[in-house]
Amino acid sequence: MQTEGIGLSTLDYAIFIVYVAIIISVGLWVSRDKKGVKKGTKDYFLAGKTLPWWAIGSSLIAANISAEQFIGMSGSGFSIGLAIASYEWMAAITLIIVAKYFMPVFIDQGIYTIPEFVEKRFNRHLKTILAIFWLALFIFVNLTSVLYLGALALETILGIPMMYAIIGLAAFAVIYSLYGGLAAVAWTDVVQVFFLILGGLFTTILAVSYIGGDGGFLTGFGHMVDAAPHHFEMILSSDNPQFTNLPGIAVLIGGLWVANLYYWGFNQYIIQRALAAKSINEAQKGLVFAAFLKLIVPLLVVVPGIAAYVITSDPQLMAGLGEIAGEHMPTLAQADKAYPWLTQFLPVGAKGIVFAALAAAIVSSLASMLNSVATIFTMDIYKVYIAPASSDHRLVNVGRISAVVALIIACFIAPLLGNIGQAFQYIQEYTGLVSPGILAVFLLGLFWKKTNAKGAIIGVLLSLPFALFLKLMPLNMPFLDQMMYTFIFTCVVIGLISLTSEPGDDCQGAIILEAETFKTSKAFNLISYAILIILCVLYALFW
Repeated sequence: MQTEGIGLSTLDYAIFIVYVAIIISVGLWVSRDKKGVKKGTKDYFLAGKTLPWWAIGSSLIAANISAEQFIGMSGSGFSIGLAIASYEWMAAITLIIVAKYFMPVFIDQGIYTIPEFVEKRFNRHLKTILAIFWLALFIFVNLTSVLYLGALALETILGIPMMYAIIGLAAFAVIYSLYGGLAAVAWTDVVQVFFLILGGLFTTILAVSYIGGDGGFLTGFGHMVDAAPHHFEMILSSDNPQFTNLPGIAVLIGGLWVANLYYWGFNQYIIQRALAAKSINEAQKGLVFAAFLKLIVPLLVVVPGIAAYVITSDPQLMAGLGEIAGEHMPTLAQADKAYPWLTQFLPVGAKGIVFAALAAAIVSSLASMLNSVATIFTMDIYKVYIAPASSDHRLVNVGRISAVVALIIACFIAPLLGNIGQAFQYIQEYTGLVSPGILAVFLLGLFWKKTNAKGAIIGVLLSLPFALFLKLMPLNMPFLDQMMYTFIFTCVVIGLISLTSEPGDDCQGAIILEAETFKTSKAFNLISYAILIILCVLYALFW
């Protein structure tokens, strides 16, 4: 049954149609084959290793900012407040770490996929285990949640039934990304980021300015801080009802590091565009550019959620919005309606830009995930176990087919997510069952030469039941703490088994690291220091 949506004007639809036309045109133009040359695996999965730093940084942010940020993180801003911004601001530090200490090793190894690095360091068995882990995670958590949240936004804004919205988003992502591979995804992401930032700023400025009345944005922000002081605390106290989601100081020194290092350092659909860089210098500049952009993301996706909370909590502000204010109004139980709800108060034209930003967030992430599913399945499963002698052309076609199959599965599962409250927390929690074990394998494999394949395999396999044990037991433990304890447990298991067993013939041995490997340019170092200083100031202001 179709529900009544917030609606767009003719001008809004025109702006959105122009956006769609630009994205599809850029995607198809980038996807075209050179005369007499068919795409090989390097062209399709790594964009021919031609990406410059600004395309890498833009694509990283476009892939990262999805419905889970615009819809999910705004919902968490509505429920929790600015504290959820730690995911974004700590990610800026993580990107610097990844650029300096991880990327030089990955690019030096010439890998297509993160599981491929596992094979070079350990063995094929562990690579296959992790490849299956990632495929399951991408399909059953990431793709499904992005489709569901995106469809929820379309249902709220336009009244499009959930299933039709899911199919429409899936088709849009496929049209421009399936044929061209990573090149089409990365270059269209440069356009997507423009719409993401512009649309996000429109919503934030107009929502906060409405709260400020004649005083404008700054007055509105000050009123928000006064009206909802608890929503501007970065470190939550133990008596805060949201403490289980963000457990106080442990956020800065605990499980959030596990989530961030895994996501930005060893997550295929994120790191793949850095692997496609022209050089290590371009990859590092792209990552630090993304770190800078991360500083402003909470302004685009968290502050609107807080604004929605302040507006809905103030009868006078609600009265000024008229009768329409009560429609689709977010509540603590349905916090993910906060961002779509705000869009109804935008002026004509601005709605179209914001709607384009939402679509950009959704389809860019879908396209990135699909490309990574295709890369992992094709290079780590199909080429290794099914048809080792396949030509490059056949492998590219297999990648396209596997992406379509993954998307079909996700389309069927997405509507089943239903009312999951804070979707951003849901995604983090279920990703957190897998990520601590994988992170332990990579960090020890990279930086501790005694780590062997037997220890890594047993450690990563035991990490999942241990994580489930912590989750299912009546311990009332915050899931970020669960992630930290699972990470420590896995490290201990890997360490003990590696020390008490011989490496064996099935382990490739340690990666040789030299001090020269981790040298970075003066420009990289200066920008990194500037980002760290800005972060210190932000946490000091909102402690």
